[in-house]
Amino acid sequence: MTRSADIDVRPISEAEFADWHRAVKTGFLQEPAISEEQLAARREQWVPGRLLGAFDRGRCVATFRSFAQELTAVGGAPVPADAVSNVTVSPTHRRRGLLSRMMARDLAAARDRGDVVATLIAAEYPIYGRYGFGPATWMTEWTVDVPRAGLDPRWSGPEDGGRIDLVDGEDVRELGPELHERLRRAQPGAVSRDDLWWRSRTGAVRFEPSWTEPFYAVYRAADGTVEGMVSYEADDTWGDAKQPLNTATVNWLIGVTPAAERALWRFLCSIDWVTSVKSGWRAPDDLLPLFLPDPRAARITTQADWLWVRILDVVRALEARTYEGEGSLVLEVVDAWDGGGAGGRYRLEAAADGGSCKPTTESADLALDVGDLAALWLGDESAVRLAALGRVREERAGAGRVADALLRTSRRPWCPDLF
Repeated sequence: MTRSADIDVRPISEAEFADWHRAVKTGFLQEPAISEEQLAARREQWVPGRLLGAFDRGRCVATFRSFAQELTAVGGAPVPADAVSNVTVSPTHRRRGLLSRMMARDLAAARDRGDVVATLIAAEYPIYGRYGFGPATWMTEWTVDVPRAGLDPRWSGPEDGGRIDLVDGEDVRELGPELHERLRRAQPGAVSRDDLWWRSRTGAVRFEPSWTEPFYAVYRAADGTVEGMVSYEADDTWGDAKQPLNTATVNWLIGVTPAAERALWRFLCSIDWVTSVKSGWRAPDDLLPLFLPDPRAARITTQADWLWVRILDVVRALEARTYEGEGSLVLEVVDAWDGGGAGGRYRLEAAADGGSCKPTTESADLALDVGDLAALWLGDESAVRLAALGRVREERAGAGRVADALLRTSRRPWCPDLF
């Protein structure tokens, strides 16, 4: 067995991209082979220095990719983020510290660039807490039993003067980016989507040979403004009595107004032959069930942690967001990972229009891990609840309630994307 110290961890060269991508597919238990067409499409993700590999005698045995991203803080401000993806270690090289070496290198570079946070979607829960990441948003998926929902089968379109139109991929690439930006500016936890995101979701760039074109629909308000858009697929299932029992599965749905969301969900539930609608990844407090006359027709089929956040710069993170009220709080942030760099004591002065944060030597009100700070920062978690779990320690009685009054949000943060 090769010693860990003898395995070379470094940014890959462009010539090594095919070997690196083969290691990615091996780590994700996918067929390792990749066609030249797929490789050419994947090369669009190439950013020099942002793809790391671990090499044992010339073979890539671990992979790591990061890319530039913006994450929306509470209040709508975008903060620069280091988005982490394509993390794998080949089964022959586990438990040798390769991920730790790649993570340390990437986060050090992120801090040098001035990124405020790092983000990722965790395939397995136990892995990333050791690096200071914490689950900061959650997601819920519903399956709607359409016949049970109590909707009027005679529905022929929105009652508010708006309309639903079917569109194609070219229309989505034209209309989608601006619509998503409107959503992102208002949704804490949402992340940016670049041009490659839109092209890969509409078939202009095809990462996998199995890609099939979905259906797309837009909702236009009475004045013609596009306020919603959905991508969905449908299966072809029939019952014993030759009755259609099709399921429509949402890939993604954007609604920048409740009217747009209501109209798009109503549209999906009105498609002929569709008896079930799978919602895709939604916020845990999504309005979908309450749009239905019988909310019990929307059954939760998945509920899980989603976006994990690692705060790199506590001062800038706390100053980027707005707060639910006014008050002050001294936080003792513990960053136990060697090289994490976010630990220290900070005084937060919060106000509805923003806040200030500075390092301090004052006595702490609340002590917590940097990973738990991420969940509080985006407004989804309760300091009182974390204190009950022993993950937050009140150094001053009642500090947890003060933190909740300042930090928690009226609606839950949500990240619509997998990356």
